[in-house]
Amino acid sequence: MPLNTTETGRRAHSIAETCALTGLGRDTVYTAIRNGHLVARKVGRRTLVTDDDLRQFLAGLPPAVGREQGGA
Repeated sequence: MPLNTTETGRRAHSIAETCALTGLGRDTVYTAIRNGHLVARKVGRRTLVTDDDLRQFLAGLPPAVGREQGGA
């Protein structure tokens, strides 16, 4: 697979595609953009998330802690 592309072969994704790729909801994606955690770019009226920015956002998320690791 070439660098900086997902299985779709595209370097940028619409908000709907970003949601489909990550499993996150539309509100969650827009909140991450508004809070500066996910970088989005505008082309006319379209909002796009580059593959590099999406990968950086996902890599920056905190690791999930399972019940066995978290205590009790």
